Amino acid sequence: MADKPLTASPPSSSSDSNPPNPPQNPSQTRKLHLKFPPFLNKFPHNPVEFDLTSPSMETQLAALCNPRLLHSPHAFLPKATSTSTSTSSSSSSAAAGEEALKPRPRLPPPQQQQPGVSHHHHTRRRRELGAAALASLCAGIEALAAEGRHDEARDAFRGARAGAPFTPLPASTYDALVASAAALREPGFAAAVLWHVESSGFEPGQRAWNRVLRMQLACGMLAEARQVFDGMPARSEATWGTMMGGLIDAGRPRGALTLFRELWEEVGGDAAPRVVVVAVRAVTALGSARAGQQLHCCVAKTGMYEDQYLSCALIDMYNKCGKLDEARRVFDGVPQKSVVAWNSMLASYSLHGCSEEALDLYHSMCEGGVDIDQFTFSTMLRVFSRLGLLEHAKQAHAGLIQRGLPLDIVGNTALVDLYCKWGQMEDARNVFERMPIRNLISWNALIAGYGYHGMGQKAIEMFEELIAEGIAPNHVTFLAVLNACRFSGFVEEGKRIFQLMTQNQRTKPRAMHYACIIELFGQQGRLDEAYSMIRKAPFIPTANMWGALLTASRIHRNLQLARLSAEQLLAMEPQKINNYVELLNLYINSGRQTEVSKVVNTLKRRGLCIHAACSWITVRKKDHRFFFKDSLHPQSSEIYRKLDSLLKEIKQLGYVAEENELLPDILPDEQKTSKVYHSERLAVAFGLISTSLSTTLRVTQCHRLCHDCHKVMKFVTQVTKREIVIRDGSRFHHFKLGTCSCGDYW
Repeated sequence: MADKPLTASPPSSSSDSNPPNPPQNPSQTRKLHLKFPPFLNKFPHNPVEFDLTSPSMETQLAALCNPRLLHSPHAFLPKATSTSTSTSSSSSSAAAGEEALKPRPRLPPPQQQQPGVSHHHHTRRRRELGAAALASLCAGIEALAAEGRHDEARDAFRGARAGAPFTPLPASTYDALVASAAALREPGFAAAVLWHVESSGFEPGQRAWNRVLRMQLACGMLAEARQVFDGMPARSEATWGTMMGGLIDAGRPRGALTLFRELWEEVGGDAAPRVVVVAVRAVTALGSARAGQQLHCCVAKTGMYEDQYLSCALIDMYNKCGKLDEARRVFDGVPQKSVVAWNSMLASYSLHGCSEEALDLYHSMCEGGVDIDQFTFSTMLRVFSRLGLLEHAKQAHAGLIQRGLPLDIVGNTALVDLYCKWGQMEDARNVFERMPIRNLISWNALIAGYGYHGMGQKAIEMFEELIAEGIAPNHVTFLAVLNACRFSGFVEEGKRIFQLMTQNQRTKPRAMHYACIIELFGQQGRLDEAYSMIRKAPFIPTANMWGALLTASRIHRNLQLARLSAEQLLAMEPQKINNYVELLNLYINSGRQTEVSKVVNTLKRRGLCIHAACSWITVRKKDHRFFFKDSLHPQSSEIYRKLDSLLKEIKQLGYVAEENELLPDILPDEQKTSKVYHSERLAVAFGLISTSLSTTLRVTQCHRLCHDCHKVMKFVTQVTKREIVIRDGSRFHHFKLGTCSCGDYW
């Protein structure tokens, strides 16, 4: 007999209709084999077969395809389907069920073996779990989830699902499973947990549904989460906040703001502050200052300023939108400021480079009796580093230790970096050695510090120790060790490390690494090799590479390469004044007045001029700034007497002033006047008369140290037996007993 098309016609309830003839033998039984979609392959299940000749076939299909299982979070396993439905309604139910299978995977109920059918055609029976065994398994699942062993909790759930597919588990077990699925971010696991909740008849409460919502959002199931959210009969503030937060984390801040607008219209402006905080997060992610101001108006009208979380969220929002004035206005309007509010405002100033404003706010914080925490210290370390306030950093660190607040890895690394930047290498090494946990950034900070202060050998030793501990260096690590070789003149070591980079595809040299090697060759006078590195670079040479070649050409007075480098630099950076200064110094030293006039005319034509720079030194927690021939300081007379006395002493030791150099901190019309009163010399003289004999002087300036001042500092350290550290626009200069860490190359 030929097979007809398979249809799901309902059996008739009339007693007059002829019942279907039973099959004469098992081989005549027609079966429908259902295959599951690919995403269910990770869950163990048995194949499903339906006997097409059985009167209960439609009931089996209805149990599998009931659309209520998928469209309502409160609908669990359907009740038995009536067998007296019409053919048309059966067809429509089957179509709806087929479409409803798409959103979320689910397993069918167990198949009852049909009489007279061979056993090997049917699903093998699962071994049912007893009540005691199931309770023990649930306790194990909860323990595994609490310990963070979420993979094992998932595997244990498979056993519970196989042994008790329709037995509801305790609410605490479902909570543990939901937490594990959210932690693993596995949509299949999340769908299986939710299917068991629905099929077992367990009815979650409001909090449980909120956890389910968070699980789906964590697993990226946005459509299913929105379906659950829309199907909830009642939504709490946590429900709205969870859904909005999930949309923000998924990169859909506009959708979160749309939800907030619905909530605002629904509650009539009586939204909870925590939900408004999530809306502020959405505005922050969107980067819209205008939307943030509108939301701020809503907050002001409802009087929510007293909520600390909301105030801090508004400060952070204005900070990231670049509205520091608005952020400060919100901060000033907070009646009771917590340490979080102070930290938010400090971070805003630090992020935008407003170091002096951050320092003033920090002093106000300390005067107000607010206890600083690790976050305050980590934020202010960046400020102290920019302003050169080493003593402030030490005092803040001591305050943390007195309160028993240990620094985290971020704070410790920032402290290492600060000590390195200001020449306190022993302190930096001590902090590094005491760190309980170190990451690659910590190693990079210490290696870079050794390099900048001319301790190239120690930098290379730390690099080799890093490799020995099995830590893979990155581009920043290689840049730090190459800089160490550059500052210490280790040509062969630099070439070897550069070759190591080329052998690893993940650390191919970049432009900054090429610039280090170019300057390393240039420092040793190997200009041909330096220029060859530019020509062989696998990319277009950058301004840093040409700048390194220009510096080398200036020092070794190679006019041809200097002119080539300057032309390239001026084409790339026509507004950068330092490029013109380098070229002018080269022409002045070579006596080429015609070229000097051309460069000066170019500066005038482009409206550029050499601005007066300054140097500053910190004495007794106070900054003192000096300009060329500065007479504004209250101790000017003493400073000039001390400087004149020093110049007489160093001349007796053989000091001869440098000639024919354009001085970067003197205006053009003052270039022919006396050179003895440069800003860094005034700062050093003030430091000598204001500090004890054992104090190291630390001077900061943004311009490059001139050759004459560099020579003066070496003689001064011989006369006074003091150490002087000058941080100029190119590097650190550590002067001690007549020598400098730069090796006279900068």
